[in-house]
Amino acid sequence: MFSKILIANRGEIAVRVIRACREMGIRTVAVYSEADQASPHMWLADEAVPIGPPEASRSYLDIPRLIDAARRTGADAVHPGYGFLAENAAFASACREAGLTFIGPPAEIIAALGDKARARRMAAASGVRVVPGFDDPMADDARLRQEAFKVGFPLLLKAAAGAGGRGLRLVEHPKDLDHALASARREAKAAFGDDGLIIERLIDRPRHIEVQVLADGQDTVLHLGERECSLQRRHQKVIEEAPAPGVDAWLRAELGEAAVRVARAAGYVNAGTVEFLVDPERRFYFLEVNTRLQVEHPVTEMVTGLDLVAAQIRIAAGGPLVLRQQEIQPRGWAIECRVYAEDPEAGFAPSPGTVLHLVEPHLPGVRIDSGIVTGQHIPIHYDPILSKIIAWDSDRTLALWRMRQALRAYVVLGVRTNLPYLRAVLDLPAFAEGELSTDFLSRHMPDWRSPVPTPETCALGALLSDPAWSDAARRGTAAGMTRSGAVDPWDRLRGWRLA
Repeated sequence: MFSKILIANRGEIAVRVIRACREMGIRTVAVYSEADQASPHMWLADEAVPIGPPEASRSYLDIPRLIDAARRTGADAVHPGYGFLAENAAFASACREAGLTFIGPPAEIIAALGDKARARRMAAASGVRVVPGFDDPMADDARLRQEAFKVGFPLLLKAAAGAGGRGLRLVEHPKDLDHALASARREAKAAFGDDGLIIERLIDRPRHIEVQVLADGQDTVLHLGERECSLQRRHQKVIEEAPAPGVDAWLRAELGEAAVRVARAAGYVNAGTVEFLVDPERRFYFLEVNTRLQVEHPVTEMVTGLDLVAAQIRIAAGGPLVLRQQEIQPRGWAIECRVYAEDPEAGFAPSPGTVLHLVEPHLPGVRIDSGIVTGQHIPIHYDPILSKIIAWDSDRTLALWRMRQALRAYVVLGVRTNLPYLRAVLDLPAFAEGELSTDFLSRHMPDWRSPVPTPETCALGALLSDPAWSDAARRGTAAGMTRSGAVDPWDRLRGWRLA
């Protein structure tokens, strides 16, 4: 087992990895930019190393700086978290060349599955249905125009090397194709250094369902059931749950078997996610493979009782998976909401600032994966995710009830958040009924406005009238915070994991 792991990330995922390492008796090294000098992840780790200016390109995306930090601190492994360099084959290679274990798939697998065209062909060769389309990323615009008319409109243009919705364009009519090709190529080139595109037919009102897999590189590949990820805004997931509403035992088994086939075909190692689109007739199509831990991994943890970060670490250290597929039996239901520092009434623009007051809902059946504390400055430079709320209970109705209570008890003052938006989504009758698809939010909440007064407004009024609220809290300082005394939200959580 490793003696020391460097976490090449920040925020709530860095806190999450630190917590798993602590429970496994592994020392941790945090890295932080100048914008994160008072962030919880750097205080919770055993050591913390500055890696540069606020700009991600000069800190969290700077491979030589990260490798140097690992070497100087004596780390023997690196966990990339998600985002930043988590799916960067060059980073995985650099770790290997430096004698460090990259906690994730080998660089060759990351590169192969990061190529959407290659991944599609691999899935099809393994007998898994893919969305009808055209997958030669070397094709020029003239060839893409020809193939687009064969595929039919509406269709999607996708960056072959892309993820996260960048380089993705919906083309509903032939007259829009040329403009979409040019803009998709520009965005793909800027984001990924590769302007190759593929074409996929648009599936009408699909559900986005993904399957968690674990593979130990010793011929054991397991699936841990599915997650519902259809609630998306601008191709970014907002709310996830496990299991997925309306997925029966037959479809669950089919999805799981397909995910395992894709993982085996790729020679996959470590934790990964195979993503599918499911149409209204319950036909499912391979979408892509994410070669990292997912933001929504906690819902799978809550229903299986397995610690996925610990599993990643054990596999990377050469340990075999000791579970059998039939031993993995989901229990209950889990729902996750992502809390972002963004203003829903201003087009979901990022909302940097200082957290003046924070009340997290530590309630029965509720888990908080948090990366913030009172007094912390939320910078503009990174993904605006602050935390994730995960609610668990014996069925979906009760889990939804718990999540509603948690959202109403959660208060963040000093920055605008999407909490009012999340509350509104969960109050929709259509959500309660499980009538989900990837266009759910655009159909049901196109012109949403926050209610007045919001819980945050009420909390602010009560806080300002409370003389016990000190001047230090008003200033939002983090004075007195020490590594040994830092607030660790995971310390309040017990009992979610199976023995």
